Amino acid sequence: MKKLLNDPQLYVEQMLEGLVLAHPQYYERAGEGGRVIKRPGAPSAGKVGIVSGGGSGHLPIFTGYVGKGLLDACAIGEVFSSPSVDQMAEAMRAASGGAGVVRLYGNYGGDCMNFDMAGDMLEMEDVRSTTVLLSDDVASAPASEAEKRRGVAGMVYAFKLAGAAAEAGADLDEVTRVAQKAADAVRTIGAALTSCTVPAAGRPTFTIAEDEMEMGMGIHGEPGVWRGKLRPADAVADEMMDHLLADMPLARGDRASVLVNSLGATPPEELYILYRVVAARLASIGAASVMPLVGRYATSMEMAGVSITLCKLDDELERLLHAPAECSFWRV
Repeated sequence: MKKLLNDPQLYVEQMLEGLVLAHPQYYERAGEGGRVIKRPGAPSAGKVGIVSGGGSGHLPIFTGYVGKGLLDACAIGEVFSSPSVDQMAEAMRAASGGAGVVRLYGNYGGDCMNFDMAGDMLEMEDVRSTTVLLSDDVASAPASEAEKRRGVAGMVYAFKLAGAAAEAGADLDEVTRVAQKAADAVRTIGAALTSCTVPAAGRPTFTIAEDEMEMGMGIHGEPGVWRGKLRPADAVADEMMDHLLADMPLARGDRASVLVNSLGATPPEELYILYRVVAARLASIGAASVMPLVGRYATSMEMAGVSITLCKLDDELERLLHAPAECSFWRV
């Protein structure tokens, strides 16, 4: 294992310490043990709070998207491990300004269980909360079992769209509606070229040959739809778009935002090579690409690979997408 670290057991602690030292205008630690990141000055009185949570190893998701027009607070666990119930409850308290809290996170068993229990705890403190789950990974289950799908990079759009609604003063029911609408509008698929290494494990999460890739692999190394020889970039992008458009068809006149996302090690140059194909596919059906995002927005440690997300827009979602937002990793 080659990593720039000190003690693997202190990996998350020292990462969070550096994050808030580097960006104090955006991030502040809270809660026992400092495993909650919140906006400085949060909670905002009268504003609906939006919280998320999940394991470390995916920056900017989850903690990186705490900021104006985005998340109010986030609970962070060890690498690829769910935060505890208490940490999630602390994040909800840090975001609660009296108007309720939306829990917006990925569809993973530990996160769901712990956030549900945290919500029950906060109900006893008279904090009303709602839940919206992201399940945008089309490779993880068929459309007929969409409720089993994992939440991946589509969370970026959900954070942005729901965050804009909350920033504009919408109430809890309205922010929840927008968050669910955003979750329903996103589809993602990933492709991995290499594994990553969890510091505490000290060895790659999985093995894959030098000349192989895996289509549909999850952000923790969950199995994909096929593994085989590495293919040219255009063929990879075309197949990924085939999966996405089969699941969420677009027609002439439709608008979509596209996220071409590095899973960690894939450089921007290769992402732009892929985006050529994505843009051409949208153009071929007469659909418009709106505010495309190309870069590292949801990673899996140092995994080499890419995910592509489509977010289908209507007038409301496009307006919210363009609304101002700011964190250390993204500014609109």
